Order: sequence, then C-alpha cells, then structure tokens
Amino acid sequence: MNVASFIARRIAFNRQKSFSRFIIRLATIATAISVAAMILSSAFVNGFQHAISDKIYNFWGHIRVQQFEPLKALVAEETPLEQNKMVDTILSHTPNIRQFQPFATKSAVIEHKKDIEGILIKGVGSDYDFSNLQRFLAAGRWLSFSDSLYAKEIVISKPIATELKIKLGDTVAVYFIAGVNEAPKVRHLTVVGFYKTGIEEYDKLFALADLRLIRRINGWHNNEIGGYEVFLKDPGQMQATADDLFRALPDTWIAKTIQEVYPNIFDWLNIQDVNKQVIYIIMTIVAIINLITCLLILVLERTPMTGILKSLGSSNWVIQKVFLYHSSLIAIRGVLLGLIFGLGACWLQQYTGLLKLDESAYYISVAPVRINWYQVALIASGTFVVCYLALLIPTFFVKKIKPVRAIKFN
Repeated sequence: MNVASFIARRIAFNRQKSFSRFIIRLATIATAISVAAMILSSAFVNGFQHAISDKIYNFWGHIRVQQFEPLKALVAEETPLEQNKMVDTILSHTPNIRQFQPFATKSAVIEHKKDIEGILIKGVGSDYDFSNLQRFLAAGRWLSFSDSLYAKEIVISKPIATELKIKLGDTVAVYFIAGVNEAPKVRHLTVVGFYKTGIEEYDKLFALADLRLIRRINGWHNNEIGGYEVFLKDPGQMQATADDLFRALPDTWIAKTIQEVYPNIFDWLNIQDVNKQVIYIIMTIVAIINLITCLLILVLERTPMTGILKSLGSSNWVIQKVFLYHSSLIAIRGVLLGLIFGLGACWLQQYTGLLKLDESAYYISVAPVRINWYQVALIASGTFVVCYLALLIPTFFVKKIKPVRAIKFN
C-alpha cells in the first residue's frame, strides 16, 4: 500500500471546511483558466493563419513559376515566356503538384462615369479553374470565353465597384498603360461579376480578364504567357517543391513560393506565433505561482500532521510525496477543467461564429478556429509536467519542520 498516496487522497477528498479549501479551489480555477487561455490562443492563431493563407493560396496558388528577373518585382508585369512541352512535363510529373494554370498581369486604369482607379489585370485562360475562387464570388458570374477573339468581360472587386459606383452589366473603359511615348490603349469591357477576398491588397488592386486580351495589348504570340500559378496537394511541402522545380526548370525560369512573393502578409501572420508563445509563458507562470502558493499553504496547515508522521518514523521524502500527490490532484483537476472550458469555447465559436472581426483590419469577418490536437495534448501534458517540477520546490520546507514544534503548531 502506498501510504503517501493514501494520505494525500484522504486530505484531498476531505469535506471539512478550511481556509485551504478556498485556496485549493482558487488554484484549480487559475490552472483551468491558464490551460483554457493557452488552448484558445493556439486555436485562434492557428485558425487565423490558416484562413488568411488559404485565401491567398486560392487566389494565386502556392508557387509561382515565371521568367527569372532579379531586379523586377514578382507582382509586377511579367516578361513573356513561351509555353513549351518540357516545362509542362516537369510540372505534370512533380508528385506534389495538383494543378497548374497560365496567367499574365497588366497594369491598367479603369474608368466609369469619369471616375478612375488604377488596377492590375490578371489574365486567365479558358482552362482556368474558377472553383478555387468560387468562395470569393460576391455577385454575378466568372468570365465566359465564348468569343473567338477575346472575352470582352471583366470581373472586378466589390470595393472597386462600390468606389466607382459600378453595377453588374455596366460597361467600363479600361486604359492599358503603354510605353513612355505611346498613347494608352483602351478597351471597353462589360462587368459580369464582383469578387471579394477580404484582403485589401488584392481587392483594391486586381481584376480578372481574358489572357488573350493581355496578349493582344502586349503584342505577344498566342503561346506566350506571363507564368504559371501552381497548386499543391500538400502545402506543407511548399518550399521543398519550389526548390525541386527551381533545379528542374530551364535557366530562364524561376519557381518561388507565394510566401516569397507576398512576404509582408506572411511575415505579419508569423508574428502571431510570437503572441501565442507570450501567452503560453504568461499563463504557465500564472499556473505555477498559484499552485506553489496553494502547496505552501497546505504545508503550513498540515504542519501538525507532518510532525506526527515524522515522530512515527516517516522519512522526509514520504511526507514530501503526500503533498506532491495532493497538489498533483489539484493540477490534474485544473488541467481537465481547462481542457473542457477551452475546447468547449473553441467548438462554440466554430459552430456559431459568435466572435466577429472587422474584415477591413483582419481580412476575415468571423474569428476562425482550428484545433490542433497535438498542440492541445502538448499544452495539457506540458502544463502538468512543468507545474509538477515547480511543486518540488516548496516541499523542501518539510525537511526543516521539527517534530516537537510541529505537533504543538496551531
């Protein structure tokens, strides 16, 4: 029979009213709040990062393949490249690639009723898969490529449409910026759809039009494109896949992850990991301080019991284990309650969307939740282990207690 465990259970489940019972409850609640806060911060940060990243990946893919131009920004207009079977074969036979689609971009100015706005038109082909963008369609439809010359249609963002007072079916004048001494080329296109990603960098910049229109404006051949946007099966292997493509592609081609193309957004997302780690540290310290305080009070309250056990021949380590077992039960209860509260709040937000956000500031309208069970298990087990190790410190006071004085202690 484990004497230390038996005594600890008798003390823990004793219904007698005492000051220590209040402290125990306080320590349990503090531990539960700490664990719940860590679970919530982890789930919300994971959900936030995944939701924003997913929007960017759906709009641009995971990797961009285009002409190697070290002195030119990747988001600007591309230098044309000829589609060739070798590159298509490389992309088709890369195991992690789900699909790839040609595109080209062109700077332009859109005009409607004398109001103008600068945009960057993303040209796509008739084989473009709009299913990736379907969730962003706010009104209307996507492009139709039935015209043999080029589709005289355009899809613009909802914010631009609101700013220029454009309605579905309106015809807008699109002025394409040409050379220094050349007059801009104008095309009249019908607005057939509005999209909204919630990401201001996209919504106030990009419009979708026919890739053949970009070719005609630039004077490209029918087989020339700006590059490929590549969608992966496993986004976790994005950098490794980009490195493999970089080595396999011809010298004039380059493969870059979308994180390298838009580093400002992803750097901002990575900062959220720092916030999450700060919360972990603060909540762990709160749990440790509360449990240590609770254990010190238990040791002081049970000083007479300690003296009696010592007088009966119990070793210091056996008595230390009594308090360790007792405080461990408190920590376990706190961790379990924290798991219940934390996961419950996550599921409540996941299924109801009670917590709303300002989409113009956070790129999403509802706070997203993404539970990582590995992180949840790590939080629960890590909190208990760290607290248990910290609880070893106050038990050393047991060694300083003298049996005769302890029995008289009141």
